[in-house]
Amino acid sequence: MARIAVIGAGMGAMAAAARLAVAGHRVAVFERGATHGGALQRFERDGFAFDTGPGLLHLPAVYRDLFVKTGREPLERCVELTQVDPAVRHVFADGTAVSLPNASRAGVVEALDTALGAGAGERWSAYINRARESWDATRRPLLEEPLRPDWQVLGRDPYPAVRRRGLFGRGKGPTTATLAEVARRELADPRLVALLENHASAYGFDPRSAPASAAVLPYMEETFGSWYVRGGMRVLADALFARCTARKVEFAFGAEVTRIVEKDGRAAGVELADGRVEEADIVVAGVAPSLLEPMLRGGLPWGDDDVRPDATAEVRAPGRFTLALALSGRRPQGAVHRTVVHTADRGAELAAVFGEDVSRGVPCTDPTVTVLRPDDPGCRPDDDHEAVTLTATVAAPLRAETAAEGPGWAESFAERMTEIAEAAVPGLRERLLWREVQPADAEARVPGPALAGAEGRFLRPANRTRVPGLYAVGGWSHPGGGLAHAGMSGAIVAGLIVNGDDWSGST
Repeated sequence: MARIAVIGAGMGAMAAAARLAVAGHRVAVFERGATHGGALQRFERDGFAFDTGPGLLHLPAVYRDLFVKTGREPLERCVELTQVDPAVRHVFADGTAVSLPNASRAGVVEALDTALGAGAGERWSAYINRARESWDATRRPLLEEPLRPDWQVLGRDPYPAVRRRGLFGRGKGPTTATLAEVARRELADPRLVALLENHASAYGFDPRSAPASAAVLPYMEETFGSWYVRGGMRVLADALFARCTARKVEFAFGAEVTRIVEKDGRAAGVELADGRVEEADIVVAGVAPSLLEPMLRGGLPWGDDDVRPDATAEVRAPGRFTLALALSGRRPQGAVHRTVVHTADRGAELAAVFGEDVSRGVPCTDPTVTVLRPDDPGCRPDDDHEAVTLTATVAAPLRAETAAEGPGWAESFAERMTEIAEAAVPGLRERLLWREVQPADAEARVPGPALAGAEGRFLRPANRTRVPGLYAVGGWSHPGGGLAHAGMSGAIVAGLIVNGDDWSGST
């Protein structure tokens, strides 16, 4: 039995802790904050409750596997999972709207043809068929296996780009491209392009630079469905925390780790801000590189030949601006759980969020807004009220009070988001009781999942580090960010520790 210290109580860290405890190890988690769950947090006021992190789960099999393998109670006995149907409603800049059914390829084709015109559904379906090839090629190495030593092979984009046409393209083989280039070439309709690009930007990717393999993002959602946890997504974090404690994982909150203790060239414990040293045989770090680096005397624990954290990626990762709205009045029957209201100027939005001049901190005046309005009694004081959450992807510097727009930018941006959201919730402002930005400082970075292609620029550092006994888990390490990916990160780290560093992945 090994003594294992886990830094952080995010979903990836807790997933690793639960699996390691079941394997017979003594696991202690040290979290500098006051609670568990990482991005899966909850805001409550006046009987209203709002998720302030991910609002849906798109690959429930990850957590089903976790709960089955860490206890006798399967996931569905611990939380109530419901399929969201329709999965999403899109409202485009020209006023066109389409509701896409959950996990139904034929239903999506029919809905797109009806709303956007004959042929739109077939073009989208053909694209998703090609996306499946990317998924099949990368599912194991990017979700189920440790990052391979010859990770450079993942620098080749697996997306089967269509052959180039025309006089100078005749006879040439397939060519790779960015997601935006593929969207324009294969989808044609600007509304389909907006639909695809929104999948990328919602995960923090600029579609103009993301590899075509980002096709796995819409494929994953459309194939495995969109799921909601009754009571709010925070309930999933609570259930995982309960599973950990039932397996005798120890938690210490308000316990900031300032140093990883090293002895004889390997990780040997952690030192806390109050000076206490907790000895351990193995350390699992579930923190961002900017926090991990000062904990080690040798700096970041990956070599020159490894995938290393991009020095600017963490700083420039976009944020998620979340707005909690308390509404009077009953939620209308048949209201859609999730609606995406698309910007009228996609180019301006991408420039504002991902452009080279984002340090100016100028918010986009016409953002794409995602509206979540769950039919969940646990999120409202009674049936005569409704809790609605708005989110928009924003440039990271917008969190600073020194942004170019000044300290009042958040309120003006919130007002603009509320105005846009009326396309999804008619009469929204007349029903509005109050609204609050969550979290209060609007700080919620979006680490995207690992993607193949682009010479490996979208891969995350390996879970196995160059410091013996030290492992990395969570969104800033392999296989990247996202609720499902966090769960897989925990599974990979546990697999390496239990089976040895030569373990090659699930079988």
